[in-house]
Amino acid sequence: MQAVSGAGYPGVASLDILDNIVPLISGEEPKMEEEVLKILGGVSSDATVCAPLSNLRVSATCNRVPVIDGHTECVSVEFAGAPPSIDEIKQCLREYTCEAQDLGCASAPEHIIYVAEEEDRPQPRLDRNAGAGMSVTVGRIRECPVFHVKFTLLVHNTVLGAAGASILNAEYAAKKGYL
Repeated sequence: MQAVSGAGYPGVASLDILDNIVPLISGEEPKMEEEVLKILGGVSSDATVCAPLSNLRVSATCNRVPVIDGHTECVSVEFAGAPPSIDEIKQCLREYTCEAQDLGCASAPEHIIYVAEEEDRPQPRLDRNAGAGMSVTVGRIRECPVFHVKFTLLVHNTVLGAAGASILNAEYAAKKGYL
């Protein structure tokens, strides 16, 4: 569920989005399916190109929703082997750190992932600014009757999804000596 700010300027016409959900964002679904594989993948051995994760299947549906900022995803996951417990998943998410944090990049938030315990979270108005907009909030982590686990996540699309990520990437590249 993508916020109206994700459409850019001039965006979605107000009469198209008020009291409505638009069930198609042209080109977003294949892009999202490919980007997830790149984000979870790695880098080629010569560090010149992204090496997408090849053993993962992703299916996405993208809807434009009447929210100003904040993209929300409802995710179901099936593990290759026996699934970890819900408590183990929450602990793993809470303890996760990224290399940008380890390198001391100024834009990296204290917590990359916030785990929301409230049953009705995350919500764009309440959670999109977690970590100054640079964190992902994950909530409603629970067993899934079809796959192993399902959860809801929220990210601030115009901060972490765009400008903030660009700044963090530049800081990371500088710390790694790529610039």
